[in-house]
Amino acid sequence: MDEPLRAEVASLRATRWFADTPVPKREILRALEAARWTGSARNRQPWRFIVVRDPGLRERLSLLGGYAAHLAAAPVVVLLAVDHGTGGEDAEFDAGRATQSLMLAAHGLGLGSCPVSFFPAPNAEQAGRLAGVEAPWRVRTAIALGYPAQAPRGRSAIPSGRLPLDHVVQWIDP
Repeated sequence: MDEPLRAEVASLRATRWFADTPVPKREILRALEAARWTGSARNRQPWRFIVVRDPGLRERLSLLGGYAAHLAAAPVVVLLAVDHGTGGEDAEFDAGRATQSLMLAAHGLGLGSCPVSFFPAPNAEQAGRLAGVEAPWRVRTAIALGYPAQAPRGRSAIPSGRLPLDHVVQWIDP
């Protein structure tokens, strides 16, 4: 991968600490527009984006999983509703692609982001109820968005870096 392309992807980091600065609606829409153009199986586009700026709802969502706490402090939370009725078996895969597109677009706009999976299943069901989502749609993923703030001092429990390419690639040649 050439250096500029690799640098763009490699510089994306999960942001869990956000500045107390509102994100303009136009910036949110720019990131969502990029996500909207994500490819999907048979062009089903099995996703809908629910933008949550209400602090009370963000707080309630932050209680729905062991890794969701930072949703309360993010100025924007985008819930990703996925169609499990007509979206096919590829719906969750397509949703992951849309999430990554949204995060990369936000990064390009100077915004930080961090995905959250609501689990176990009752947490995902509660997230959907809070957002007014009805079957066949389900909310399993949220993306926190905002301007990054300085992370607290100390050592993170999360490892950084990536495994070397030769550790993650296997070649099968003729």
